[in-house]
Amino acid sequence: MLNTIDRSIADGRRDYALMATLFNTGARVQEIVDTRASDLQLVRPFHVRLLGKGRKERICPLWLETAEVLSRHCAERQIDLRTKAPVFTNRNGVALTRFGVRYILCKYFDRARTTTPTLAKKRLHPHCLRHSTAVHLLKAGVDLSTISQWLGDASINTTNRYAAVDLDMKREAILRARPLESAPQNAATWRQDTTILEWLEAL
Repeated sequence: MLNTIDRSIADGRRDYALMATLFNTGARVQEIVDTRASDLQLVRPFHVRLLGKGRKERICPLWLETAEVLSRHCAERQIDLRTKAPVFTNRNGVALTRFGVRYILCKYFDRARTTTPTLAKKRLHPHCLRHSTAVHLLKAGVDLSTISQWLGDASINTTNRYAAVDLDMKREAILRARPLESAPQNAATWRQDTTILEWLEAL
């Protein structure tokens, strides 16, 4: 989807910044449209302050690439980072709505379908980017507790559902685990580890 954006035009550059931020943070769409300039820290350590469900505030780190895209976006739109100006606006300078973001995402999803056959039968909703962020972090080896805090989930049980859907991760896991007949003689050393035993008993 990112590759379908025409960044030679102003709206395209805004849309790229919007989607890059959504993927980096895994934020809910409402959290992104509510983001104000003063919520951004575009010098090290890069981060954005998000206001989630229940008015709970969290700090989400930004990759250098995302910070640079946001910095250029704000400079082009003459957004003062010390103010409460909305970060993502429409052509009239009014903050984007959830419906506006949904329209933007669907536009680029339809474009991506023409070049990526695997998307042909898929459906998109804004939550898909949040899901993609979670799976991306899981593949990178980030633990579920950290991902839960990153996404602002009320419970780690909410985050757990992301761990159950990625087939590539399951295939990688089975490759790491040896079949019983090929396990080494000392494979039972885990029985001496009280931490693992406590975890197993708690399952």
